[in-house]
Amino acid sequence: MGVQGFQEYIEKHCPSAVVPVELQKLARGSMVGGGRQRPPQSPLRLLVDAENCLHRLYGGFYTDWVSGGQWNHMLGYLAALSKACFNGNIELLVCFNGALEKGRLHEWVKRQVNERQTAQQIISHIQNKGTPPPKVWFLPPVCMAHCIRLALLRFRVGVVQSIEDHHLEVIALCRENGFHGLVAYDSDYALCNIPYYFNAHALKLSRNGKSLTTSQYLMHEVARQLDLNPNRFIIFASLLGNHILPDEDLAAFHWSLLGPEHPLASLKVRAHQLVLPPCDVVIKAVADYVRDIPDITDLEAVAKDIFKHSQSCSDDKVIRFKKAVEYYSVASKPPHFPPHFVRPKHMGVPAAVPSQKMLNIPQVPLPAKPGAQHSCPESLVECSLALDSLERGPPEQNSCSNIPQEGKHTPLYERSSPINSDQAVSPNHTEAAFFNASSTSSSSENEESLGTTANHFSDHKGGWEKNGHTSHSENTPEGDLEDQTKADLCVTSSVSLGSQARGLHSLNAQIPSLLSMPTRNHMDITIPPLPAVAPEVLRVAEHRHKKGLMYPYIYHTLTKGEIKLSVTIEDEANKDLPSAVQLFRPIRQYVYGVLFSLAEARKKAERLAVRKNCLPEYTHVMVKEWAAYKGKSPHTPELVEALPFREWTCPNLKKLWLGKAVEDKNRRMRAFLACMRSDTPAMLNPANVPTPLLVLCCVLRLTTWTLEESSWLLFS
Repeated sequence: MGVQGFQEYIEKHCPSAVVPVELQKLARGSMVGGGRQRPPQSPLRLLVDAENCLHRLYGGFYTDWVSGGQWNHMLGYLAALSKACFNGNIELLVCFNGALEKGRLHEWVKRQVNERQTAQQIISHIQNKGTPPPKVWFLPPVCMAHCIRLALLRFRVGVVQSIEDHHLEVIALCRENGFHGLVAYDSDYALCNIPYYFNAHALKLSRNGKSLTTSQYLMHEVARQLDLNPNRFIIFASLLGNHILPDEDLAAFHWSLLGPEHPLASLKVRAHQLVLPPCDVVIKAVADYVRDIPDITDLEAVAKDIFKHSQSCSDDKVIRFKKAVEYYSVASKPPHFPPHFVRPKHMGVPAAVPSQKMLNIPQVPLPAKPGAQHSCPESLVECSLALDSLERGPPEQNSCSNIPQEGKHTPLYERSSPINSDQAVSPNHTEAAFFNASSTSSSSENEESLGTTANHFSDHKGGWEKNGHTSHSENTPEGDLEDQTKADLCVTSSVSLGSQARGLHSLNAQIPSLLSMPTRNHMDITIPPLPAVAPEVLRVAEHRHKKGLMYPYIYHTLTKGEIKLSVTIEDEANKDLPSAVQLFRPIRQYVYGVLFSLAEARKKAERLAVRKNCLPEYTHVMVKEWAAYKGKSPHTPELVEALPFREWTCPNLKKLWLGKAVEDKNRRMRAFLACMRSDTPAMLNPANVPTPLLVLCCVLRLTTWTLEESSWLLFS
């Protein structure tokens, strides 16, 4: 489970760090907490990560999601939510995940395997008991995010969509645009320097629509209970296991921290399976280990000690450990703003946020700009040298006991400052700029640590009195793909895929094990180069993608030539019906042909062949589709060929998208009907098909035609 289990750890083991809040009460006061003042009449600005709270934006765990959801019910809830925010002086910006994120593909593969099992449990429950499935099996329909996005746009709620790395872009958006807090549920955000972090799963709107409540995470309280300096959260997150360095790669290290005398040590290898320690045990052990590291800037020494029990590809793991530190350094690096608060006029323009003095969170200014890139993490060691003097203060100032309890367990609207101004600054706030985290994991290491516990660098028990230097270095959002591929090649037979049930990470719970058969987590395939796309088209696609005005598959197809198709709730035991991925694949093939202007390319090839008196050479465009359905695992993609229309020559994408003439509008409608195999004159006759029912009739017509074709192929 890696670092993703940290959020559940907070809720189970740090209950004092989770406090209920009422957002309207926050918005009514000028104090946002920590001494920060909002200008009079200015709204409380919150950023919402839609990926973590689709069920809350849908309106809760209503049973109709099993049947695909109810549009009118969702519209009613979102209308009440937007009205409550408007009346409560709350401004929301909802960010949807529109990034392909190849660097996190192994996470997506594991999630699809688990969701596919959940879908079959849902089908079995409905067939056997005839009642709605439990809430814990909530599996959103594949179109839910798109429908919610359209509904939010209808109610004039701000919507954006990530494009490369969703987590980094959400963090940057929250910081650079002066948001007062983030509403999400992901450990990637829990350990980052987010102004105020609210629980998206606890977001609830009262029945009368007047009270919008949630819970707030007090990360300084979490740091106090872990007895871990926030300066060291970057290393802490890197060693828990994440999308760059999975927890399977750290299994030997985690077991070495527990030692051979630990009660769970006998379960380390069970029936030739690699077993991971419970998440809460790992978190506590890693926190103790990171606390005792004398110099966190010496990544070579740290990596050497971590992987001394590793039996495979230790050099590759050291590289990925450094990349994980780089990634979290980027995520935790605060921007630079003038010492006054200016509300941005519109999104996309960095705005000034309160100075660190106003926030009562003293931070050391970093010399590098947030956008600057560095070749290695060591190049930014000097950025954290100034923190050394802060950590080396007198013991009475760096002690956890000096963090006053007053205000620690109260919501931010009930206190003016998290610490007393007349007291010395606590390390929790001194180094709050270095909060960080990442996501779940999966990759390699079917190895055992047969020795003793890991020898820590130091046996000091001085709490936070350590040399806390954190390296800050930039990393491209998806730049880890090549390294991940190298890692997969290096660990050919040691990759273990974990399908672990949620909630089994306590001491008394059953320890989840990885699959007994070592296998590569995912196998990528190289496709031929994609045809060139006009720059104007790419600019329009990127703009509409970022604004949430376009389905993300279109931009992924144009720029990367691959898409990810999520699991749908369908009965895999029914052999008579094709899966949804197969059923609608012909539509996607024609859409690919339209996006890459295949019809025009083929016409040019035929003209050239006539001129040269030879056979035409057609361009074959292949698109990778990652999907999981019956008979198909998500570990490998399928190559799907783009197809042109047979009936007519569709114009190129630039003319089809950017054309303003009446003929262009008619061509756009004909291209849609041709993709749906409904390009007949009767479909455009309102007497036959009313215009509001055109899309519905096209879908029903295509589904009926496809099912008849599948039945004919099945029984022929």
